[in-house]
Amino acid sequence: MSPRADRPGTPHRTPARVAGRVRTPAEQSRLRRQASAGRMFVPSALTILAICAGMTAIRFASNDNINAALALLVAAALLDGIDGRVARLMGATTKIGAEIDSLADAINFGVVPAFLVYLTLMEHADIGWLIGLVYTCAIVLRLARFNTLLDDDDAPAYTRDFFVGVPAPAAAIIALLPVGLLQQFGSGWWTSLPVVCTWLLIVAFLAASRVPTASLKAAKVSPRALPVLLILVAIGAALLVTFPYVLMIIGIAGYAVHIPFAWRSRRWVASRPEHWDAPPRERRAERRAMARETPGRRVIPRRRQTMKKSQARLGLHRPAGTGAVGTGTGTPRADGTSPHPDDADSPTA
Repeated sequence: MSPRADRPGTPHRTPARVAGRVRTPAEQSRLRRQASAGRMFVPSALTILAICAGMTAIRFASNDNINAALALLVAAALLDGIDGRVARLMGATTKIGAEIDSLADAINFGVVPAFLVYLTLMEHADIGWLIGLVYTCAIVLRLARFNTLLDDDDAPAYTRDFFVGVPAPAAAIIALLPVGLLQQFGSGWWTSLPVVCTWLLIVAFLAASRVPTASLKAAKVSPRALPVLLILVAIGAALLVTFPYVLMIIGIAGYAVHIPFAWRSRRWVASRPEHWDAPPRERRAERRAMARETPGRRVIPRRRQTMKKSQARLGLHRPAGTGAVGTGTGTPRADGTSPHPDDADSPTA
């Protein structure tokens, strides 16, 4: 035993043996650094590939190859969606990786879509260039706010189930809707300069706003819904090969429809602190249970209140002892017959 191992307080380290030889601590440290560098390379390479795909989309758009440009932007969105997951699976999440990913999002989903829309539908229009700048700045602001919210450790657990504003990849696809309509249906009112500028402003507002949208990270598929989901995936794959722009339009419409439901769900859980840490499935079950306990609570009272207001405006008063308004029915007589509607006008009524 070496004298260093005999010193008090010094732990005894057993050298690693590989193929019959002892590996020194220096070699072990070097191998750990190499393994760490290898793990960091893969997700960072995916992010760099996403940037290259987005910038190449601009080149194809300038050469009037819109189909290839949109395909490259979709590829950039897919690479952006998997690079973070790959980094977490490989245990290679780093600060520099997060910064590269954020910069890539600003380029691919802020700069590139604005260029594509401008080069395709608004070229040589000064107002179009201005609107493109507004859209790009809105995406950058949205990404900056997203990065600050990641560092908020005091946020309730339910906030992880929602995005604040439309995410940058979704905003990029939505902003390209006029281009998709042009490719599918040709020129029309949907490709006019006022409509395209208004659409880009709406998307920029949704990205920079605080409108809640659902996060797919918290979505879970039940076993019963799996067959239906697989059928939808097959239909989507068929549309992607045959009618990709129809699939794009359907996806954007479906995403727009979900926003009111996401806003309602977030408002419901935000007003009930006892459900802040509950999983989304438990919150949905609680809402359904509350709806079953008070069925029709929103329809019947409002209808009755509206009827009362209408009667008051018209100066109508329900006669004493009558049933429903306008039915002419009243309290049954002693002989079991109902009074005739004209009996109220007779002298003996």
